[in-house]
Amino acid sequence: MTALTTNSGFDRIGEENAFAVLARATALAASGKDIINLGIGQPDFATPPHIVEAAIRALKDGHHGYTPATGILPLREAVAADIHHRYGADISPERIMIMPGGKVTMYAAILMFGQPGAEILYPDPGFPIYRSMIEFTGAKPVPVPIREENNFAFSAEETLSLITADTRLIIINSPANPTGGVTPKAEIDALVAGLADRPDIAIMSDEIYDRMIYDGEQHVSLMSYPEIADRLIVLNGWSKTYAMTGWRMGWSVWPEALYDKVRKLAVNAWSCVNAPSQYAGIAALTGPQDAVAEMMAAFDQRRRIVVDRLNQLSGVSCAVPKGAFYAFPNITQTGWPAKKLASALLEEAGVAVIGGPDFGILGEGYIRLSYANSAENIERAIDRMAQFMASAVSS
Repeated sequence: MTALTTNSGFDRIGEENAFAVLARATALAASGKDIINLGIGQPDFATPPHIVEAAIRALKDGHHGYTPATGILPLREAVAADIHHRYGADISPERIMIMPGGKVTMYAAILMFGQPGAEILYPDPGFPIYRSMIEFTGAKPVPVPIREENNFAFSAEETLSLITADTRLIIINSPANPTGGVTPKAEIDALVAGLADRPDIAIMSDEIYDRMIYDGEQHVSLMSYPEIADRLIVLNGWSKTYAMTGWRMGWSVWPEALYDKVRKLAVNAWSCVNAPSQYAGIAALTGPQDAVAEMMAAFDQRRRIVVDRLNQLSGVSCAVPKGAFYAFPNITQTGWPAKKLASALLEEAGVAVIGGPDFGILGEGYIRLSYANSAENIERAIDRMAQFMASAVSS
């Protein structure tokens, strides 16, 4: 029995169960079982060739060494230009931090504000790492309900009602994982207005899916509100938009007062993001965007297939997702607990999905399907789900 004593925070760390499901699906596939993976949230497209070539060129040009902890200036300038082009916001490159993926921004922000006695609000159901890292810091996680009857948008009124004297950080996510919800401008306006008299509360806006919007919806960036610029942290990156999950490339915007703190964290933790990936990031933002449009057209087609097919399953109803590449069907009427159904679908039907409780307390009664897979595979997967559920009911 070990005599080692570790920081008690490590006993509170959770995980992202999508990776556990991926590992199990991979093991089943290796044993010869045909698995269709609708669990992992990663585009099934290759990174566009001009982005790959930019990284190869950077390596050939000798970009093999350390870069500034904040990221190379040309990349930060490209991010600032992209923000201005899409949102009209003027963000100095000196407030932009290049990160090794999106999660690092949430880790840094939560670590900065989380401590015993503090409260941090986060979406539920939502990305599981929010709560995991809040609990790691010893802060109290306060779930903000994300309700189907509200089209999976957050309610400003409900969010504001959860604020106490101990609230230090509010995390919002739109377009949202796992629900595909998009919060309308009126709600964001109300949230910003309601925070006017609480300048001690920081906001982290996770906007990693900002380019993934359907049905004429508009993404409302928190960067469009200059009145909160001195306490706003924005999380974004290249992983989803440009099919660059394995490149580990993210960017974030920080208030001037916090920027040097996160720079020092980088120096202590990851030093910098690898150099050739940063040059690939420049090519992604400044090069042709045709591949992004093509991916979004494919996701939109798949989204329609997923919603139509799921709504034909007995006991299942699926709201139309307005963003990201996830469907979050309600399976309450099937009588199955969500995680038990997700496990059975994987083990018995060969379809990997994620149980709603992996995304929070309010996730029971739902499962998450990623439609970042081919239309053919999605059709096959839902055929299998239909056959499994019919046989499970009859037995």
